[in-house]
Amino acid sequence: MTTPLRLGIAGLGTVGAGVVKIVQSRANLLAQRSGRPVVITAVSARTRDKDRGVDLSAYDWEDDPVALARRDDVDVLVELMGGSDGPAKAATEAAIASGKDVVTANKAMLAIHGQALAEAAEEAGRVIRFEAAVAGGIPVVKALTEGLAGNSIERVMGVMNGTCNYILTRMEGEGLPYETVFDEANALGYLEADPTLDVGGIDAGHKLALLASIAFGTRVDFAGVELEGIERISIDDIRHAADMGFRIKLLGVAQMTGRGLEQRMSPCLVPASSPLGTLEGPTNMVVLEGDAVGQVFLRGAGAGEGPTASAVMGDVMDIARGFRVSTFGAPAAALEPARAARASAAAPYYLRMELEDRPGALAKVATVLGEAGISIDRMRQYRHTDPTAPVLIVTHKTTRDALDHARAGFAATGVVAGDPVALRIEQV
Repeated sequence: MTTPLRLGIAGLGTVGAGVVKIVQSRANLLAQRSGRPVVITAVSARTRDKDRGVDLSAYDWEDDPVALARRDDVDVLVELMGGSDGPAKAATEAAIASGKDVVTANKAMLAIHGQALAEAAEEAGRVIRFEAAVAGGIPVVKALTEGLAGNSIERVMGVMNGTCNYILTRMEGEGLPYETVFDEANALGYLEADPTLDVGGIDAGHKLALLASIAFGTRVDFAGVELEGIERISIDDIRHAADMGFRIKLLGVAQMTGRGLEQRMSPCLVPASSPLGTLEGPTNMVVLEGDAVGQVFLRGAGAGEGPTASAVMGDVMDIARGFRVSTFGAPAAALEPARAARASAAAPYYLRMELEDRPGALAKVATVLGEAGISIDRMRQYRHTDPTAPVLIVTHKTTRDALDHARAGFAATGVVAGDPVALRIEQV
């Protein structure tokens, strides 16, 4: 009889319960496709008596996930607890030390400790698989490590946080302010316990750092990701962007340049008719650009029980089949540290600012931009009733350094109220 692959599941939240449902309801299909039974032998979570909508009576229970990771009847630890440190990291380390493979959805842990964990796993002859950590049900890790392995990757780009995309498209569709949609998303359970992980771009930044490591053969460098969230995006920004044929997205971009690895996660304007521009609600999209294949667009559900559990099971099935690949697509010990580089490619920018409503205010702003080497493509002033006037400027192509120099100069003019909003316009 074929030896079954035995799973120990640590974490029985939405995704963990989804994995149990798939294993229970698709047992014959999983065995047919992998050539061996896939079974659960033990589970662990913080609370035993919670109703999770699945029958757990056939499985042993461990209160301590580290004890679960060390069990002799567990071949693969499925880590679905989350958190960059604490029980998740301790259980992962224990599983590796006990000779077990690991499947995880934990982007934060891998973005911070991925290099050390990958080295430990590979030294022990084990694998860490993490498809579910990036873009939910979209098989982007598999695309990079397998399907596009013959390409030199030139750029990775995408919308990688469904909550932010939901907030931005909901604001646009209903004409609602950010604060209203934020509260709505929170009530629906879309936001993390610490909402800044979502709206501050941190969650998506973790994902971008993981993809960049695979794409460019470097060590994971989350600290090198330039982060800017969506908190300052107003309904006026969304309307102005729409007037010009754009939509605002929290966009991640990673590319290797002669100066080093650029990684940025920030709100950008993209053409409304582009694949990224048409993205609605909590959907994710990742764009991979290879020298041989060109652009590949991967689109799908970025979160939720079914899509994320589907990604977990994809990794489990590869292990069941005996398919093994280095954590980040190349031996961890061979990965070079990334030299972080600030985005240097020129692009047009959208600027929104509040100007004192007095003669010469616009001329002072134009002078500061000109002194920074920035030319104006379009400028628009809107009707107002407040003491300050909202002004919208779209620049010709310029660099972020030049723009930051100009923004620093605005304060000295005495006519700009507050800090202007500056968004890159990305052609995709």
